This record gives sequence, structure tokens and C-alpha cells, in this order.
Amino acid sequence: MIYTAHYDSPLGGMTMACDGIALVGLWFDGQKYFGAPGGAEENADIPVFRETMKWLDVYFAGENPGFVPQLSLNGSPFRRAVWDRLLGIPYGSTVTYGEIAEELGRRYGRRMSAQAVGGAVGHNPVSLIVPCHRVVGSDGSLTGYAGGVDKKLRLLALEGADVSALKMPDM
Repeated sequence: MIYTAHYDSPLGGMTMACDGIALVGLWFDGQKYFGAPGGAEENADIPVFRETMKWLDVYFAGENPGFVPQLSLNGSPFRRAVWDRLLGIPYGSTVTYGEIAEELGRRYGRRMSAQAVGGAVGHNPVSLIVPCHRVVGSDGSLTGYAGGVDKKLRLLALEGADVSALKMPDM
């Protein structure tokens, strides 16, 4: 059974999903690849939801939460490897899609493309906690955030990242 709950963030509503034990999804309402399943039961009184809400409260207060709620990330081995790498990006820092591709290429002994990494980053089911907003283009462009690049910029600024050299995409 999948359960959902709602969180009102300063950047808009968010939907959380869990399997009763671990968080399986966290999305800004209406974002690209919004994954809240139909037929899920709404129930905010589940320990992982309370823990996630605490994480979000601390995060949106402009502080590093310092912990990660229990996660269950379902995806291909490649996507899970990318998401695991995202979890290692320090609060307030950024890395490029290319840097992640190079790291994974060294780990697996074959070339990885930045575009493939971008696809995995874009399908991250647990926004913010698995910090896909901390990945930028090699030229500093704010590309590839399913919640919208305006939110990506605001999240990085909230974390105290140096956003002065980052570029909004041409629209």
C-alpha cells in the first residue's frame, strides 16, 4: 500500500509518498514527472512522514537538516547509482552533470554521458532530500529541474550556495 501526505512549503505545495515505512516520493505539486500514484491512501500520521516534515521544516528554515529520512528509491541500477551520488553532494554545493558522469564512468569502467545522468537526475522521485537541485550544467546553467529552474535557483540560494555565476536558461 502506498500512502500520501501533503506539505505546504514556502515554494508551494508538496506531496510525499511512502510504503508505510520508507519515503518513496517527494514532489512539488504539478512538477514534471509528478509520481504520486492514483489510489494511494492519504495518511499523514506515519512516522516517516513526520520525520520528512521535520526535515522539510529545518530545510526551509535555511538550515542543513543533518539527517535523511528512511528512503526506498525504486529505479534502474544506473538511476539508483546517480541518486546515491546526489545524496553525497554537500549542502550549499553544486556539481555538474558531467562531473557525475565522469565519476560513474570511473567507477564502472566505461564512459557515461552527462545526458544520461541528466535523465536520471530528472526522474529523481524524492526531490530536495535527494538533492537534484544541486546539479548544474557545465557552463553554470540551471538546467534540468523537474520542479522548475526558478525553484532550483531559490533552493540553492536558501542553502547559501554561490548563485552569482549561475545562468538561467534562455526561455
